[in-house]
Amino acid sequence: MLVAPPGSPPGGTSLLLARASTPEQEAFIGDQAGGRVFLFLQTDDFDRDHAAMTAKGITFARPPATYDYGKVAVFLDLYGNRWDLVQFSGGR
Repeated sequence: MLVAPPGSPPGGTSLLLARASTPEQEAFIGDQAGGRVFLFLQTDDFDRDHAAMTAKGITFARPPATYDYGKVAVFLDLYGNRWDLVQFSGGR
């Protein structure tokens, strides 16, 4: 399955989601990165997107925090993989 941000132009940012096709692959669902964050979702409005995700029932494993590089919170996808929702400071 190919997913993209709403309104994304053809050939723009997208993510290919593939299903596990073997029992060996299925064993790693939710643990592709050994419990670490390995995917990052960058936003231009952290507070808007954090509120929308929370309202939709997305689980945040770590609450929002502000660092020198920007604002970040860790959330879990449907399979327990950890993602960072991040808004970089300074136009990164």
